[in-house]
Amino acid sequence: MFTAAPTSPRPSGWEWVQVTLLAITLTWTTLGLGGYLAATMSVTTALVALSLAVHGAWRAVGASAHGWHPAGWCVVPFLAYAAANVAWVTPVPWLGWQDWLGWAQAGAIFWVVVNDVRSRPGRLVLWTVLLAVATVAVGLACYQRFADPAWLPWGHTQAAQFLGRSSGSFFVPNSLAALLVLLIPSVLFPVFRRGSGAVARFGLGYLAALLLLGLGLTISRGAWLGLAIALVAWPWVAGRRRKGHRLLTTLAVALALGSVAATAYFSVPKIRERLDYFVLQSGEKSRPELWRAAWQIFRAYPLWGGGAGSYNTRFELHRPEHEQKEPQWAHSDYLNTLADYGLVGFSLCCGAAGIVVGRSVRRPGRATAAGAWDWFDTRGFSAALGVGLLAFGLHLAVDFHLKIPALAMSAACLAALAVGREWPGPESTSGGARRVLGAVLIVLALGGAAGWTIPAYRAEAIRDGARRRLDALARGPALLPRDRAAVVRASHEALSRAIALDPANAQAWADRAYTAAILGRDDPTQEKVLGLAGESDARRALALARGVPEFWLRLGVALDMQRRWWEAGEATAEALRLAPVSAQTWFYYAYHLSLNPITVPRARAAVATSLRLDQSAPEAEALRQSLAARHLR
Repeated sequence: MFTAAPTSPRPSGWEWVQVTLLAITLTWTTLGLGGYLAATMSVTTALVALSLAVHGAWRAVGASAHGWHPAGWCVVPFLAYAAANVAWVTPVPWLGWQDWLGWAQAGAIFWVVVNDVRSRPGRLVLWTVLLAVATVAVGLACYQRFADPAWLPWGHTQAAQFLGRSSGSFFVPNSLAALLVLLIPSVLFPVFRRGSGAVARFGLGYLAALLLLGLGLTISRGAWLGLAIALVAWPWVAGRRRKGHRLLTTLAVALALGSVAATAYFSVPKIRERLDYFVLQSGEKSRPELWRAAWQIFRAYPLWGGGAGSYNTRFELHRPEHEQKEPQWAHSDYLNTLADYGLVGFSLCCGAAGIVVGRSVRRPGRATAAGAWDWFDTRGFSAALGVGLLAFGLHLAVDFHLKIPALAMSAACLAALAVGREWPGPESTSGGARRVLGAVLIVLALGGAAGWTIPAYRAEAIRDGARRRLDALARGPALLPRDRAAVVRASHEALSRAIALDPANAQAWADRAYTAAILGRDDPTQEKVLGLAGESDARRALALARGVPEFWLRLGVALDMQRRWWEAGEATAEALRLAPVSAQTWFYYAYHLSLNPITVPRARAAVATSLRLDQSAPEAEALRQSLAARHLR
């Protein structure tokens, strides 16, 4: 049973500073493509570090008498274990730290909100800010649907696979849907609550309709289903009435949802097409393969997992032949966590959530004073926040929302608002301990951000931009040799800057080896010198992560440029061992074999395998034609 927790009568100046910082952080990250890009996260990291520093300063100077909320400490064991996993388990440490930072920043938001935002006005402002951001995202979604389907914020273009579905301020429509299902139940609560005023009922009713419109534009089946299950469960989650009343309410909600679903199916062709395709395919096809791979990784590393951030790398050994895209994540946060962190990490993560939920539901509290927005202080509103989190949690089973910083932070913020209302924290703690821990937190937050996290994100942003330019050379129209060389050399310089900022980013070293290969192919007179440089960079990448197939391919190409054919063959064969059904790996193996006249027949077989795995690869088709022409001569 939900019970309301006490709140501070009025926010202090310190609390308003925290609320302002949190509002800026959530707004910037959400409207910045969800924080998916490292360039966005370099700013987000600074804002989160500043919030932690303010939190520490509030305690260090003795301005706060509040003790630390027990719920905040629940996230610490998993974060400590995850850091150890990155240090000693993962085969891709730079990706592991990026993954850990995502967890850590969501945990920091939860920690700050549950500890520092204790007043009714502060909580109301944070909830309102999230609603405002979601409303802006829905407005962007409407623009995409009715004006420019390919448009994305900040100069980006929507992927072809998502055309016809709206994603708002995110890259992926499902991400927008996840944000909306988090918020919709808490907006619906005052609309249907008995005794709500006209302003709340009609104003928030209009807002709820707008958010539901945005959810419809995403055409996200998983979000729809998750929200529907959560709404049907709502009377049983929060109801205090008799079972008969709950059952009737559940039936009424189910009938209403069924009517909405039927209307949408018959009136919106895109929805009908997507659902019909789901039925035609007898369910989801691609996701179960990603889930199966995650489960196989877990079975291979059951206790500690395959390593933080390692799913995309370890997936290669379990890749189906017909799936040649980079999955990046398992499309199920539960399975992804299990595969990366093993049973220990999964238990710590889910166990912490279970403890917080259990204590929040059972702990008694006292009601707050009524006012103009009295519904905000009721047990029912706490339950509505819980229903939104339940819908979000159900959606996590089929997507990777915790890997999108804005979604993880928004969920953490709402969870902290709900927990803070229902589980009263201690009113005071030892002044000396509070000051010392506050000072330590200031040093860790600001020092860690300035000395590590911000440079790492800046380096990754530079690297990602350079790699995108290199990939565009292969996909885009042919450039004049001079222009092509200028792009590659600019990318090489950018990658050098990225390496200077973060030498531990193994992908930056490998990408710089890639630039040497392109330049060597375009200028044969410099091929051997560039091959030596590429070899050095590839070996640096492998010293940081030996289990990545691409790094072995970069080494193989660099050795081939130096005419060290046998050594190149060993490197390429190692890549093939790590990625046995990758079309790209078979192409590089075929290219290596084509350099030796004796192994040209094997090269033809290898390129045929590459094309069988991916018929749309232009490089493999060009190599096949070149080998066929050689055979005719």
